[in-house]
Amino acid sequence: MVKPGLPKLIATDLDGTLVRNDDTVSAYTHEVLDRVRAAGIRIVGATGRGPRLTSLTRRDIRVADFLVLAQGGWVLDQAESAYLLRSRLSGPALAEVLARLEAEVGRLSVMVEALEHDDSPLWGDFDPTWRYPVVVERRPRAACLTGDVIKAFVRSFDHHVDELLEIAHRIVPPEVASVTQAGLDYVEICPANVNKGTGLAVVAESVGVDPQDVLVFGDMPNDLPMFAWAGWSRVAVANAHASLMAVADEVTLSNDEDGVAVYLDRLLSR
Repeated sequence: MVKPGLPKLIATDLDGTLVRNDDTVSAYTHEVLDRVRAAGIRIVGATGRGPRLTSLTRRDIRVADFLVLAQGGWVLDQAESAYLLRSRLSGPALAEVLARLEAEVGRLSVMVEALEHDDSPLWGDFDPTWRYPVVVERRPRAACLTGDVIKAFVRSFDHHVDELLEIAHRIVPPEVASVTQAGLDYVEICPANVNKGTGLAVVAESVGVDPQDVLVFGDMPNDLPMFAWAGWSRVAVANAHASLMAVADEVTLSNDEDGVAVYLDRLLSR
């Protein structure tokens, strides 16, 4: 039973929010999350990371009851070791999105995430701006679009990622694909009607929690849908993107200052 006055479910983004800029999660953060879970509050890791990074994600948020992966397209019930949702985007739909974007902004750098097992490679052309360790299997674009994919990453050579996302929102029909960006130089192209808010809704329905009892943390535009969905409080870290700051109910310390853990520590001490 959760103590009155506390949320029943907490969802946090990982990279840039819970995870520090050196790609670590502090012992203090792990200890606070342990206490949150001991208080009966369910914990969800809500991330853009695809299922190929499930093991890494489990290490970063060890007590999570659920993982919302791939910008909301995949939802993993940790207790049951079973997916509640697996979403894919068809190759033809992705080809249509790429054609629309390149007609507007010129040639794009494209990497495709199609495989789900741990440490699967991306397909396409390796982009040197990618900041995380990754194996890219070089494939012609046509070969990347022959089947369904989990999502794709696209970078413009001439437009800032925020500008590219604005263009994508304008010209990509939502019934074809969802578009977002998560803090790298890439716009991510995901299946239609997929975002962190829809992924969290799957979790909430499965455990019988109302959105008004959900607290969320984030830092980037891909967190906007879960900020719109959750009702207990929407908390941005101090290093958050301006678009998230504009809709946040509260602001905590930065990811490098363990802002999520500091907020939750104070919450538990009330």
